[in-house]
Amino acid sequence: AENEVGRCLMAERASKTFNKLGAARLAAVQALFQMELSGQGVVETAAEYETFRLGKELDGEQLAPADASWFRSLLSGVVEQQTKIDPIIRAALADGWSLSRLDGTLRAVLRGGTYELLHRSDVPKPVIISEYVEIANAFYDAGDESKTVNAVLDRIARTHRD
Repeated sequence: AENEVGRCLMAERASKTFNKLGAARLAAVQALFQMELSGQGVVETAAEYETFRLGKELDGEQLAPADASWFRSLLSGVVEQQTKIDPIIRAALADGWSLSRLDGTLRAVLRGGTYELLHRSDVPKPVIISEYVEIANAFYDAGDESKTVNAVLDRIARTHRD
């Protein structure tokens, strides 16, 4: 968990390169991870992020402005749809991989991207996939996780979206 918290700090520093929707996506991924770790609910987590993080200064770093409405929509949507989202992600993972085998940050990235692919038909598939690949890049240095995000979301897009 300590390694994943370090990744969150690294991603917050990288958030300056995101537009308002991208920053909202990044914050939603961080909030989903935090909720999984802490067991905190959507309302409390959303309030904390909106009060202390979205577009605010954190540890001397100015965070990118984020679309609060998009953030709330993603966060609540993933939580509401998680029992439908997780089996879809499991089916798109490479053979031998389970969702529980992935670290919490990667699960959060895939859940956010899957939710958008399934429920945000107003956003083009390539935009969703590339945004979540960029978010994975903000958390991970090696690149394997980004490739996983790209492959899994591409499979989901091909099977669950026209």
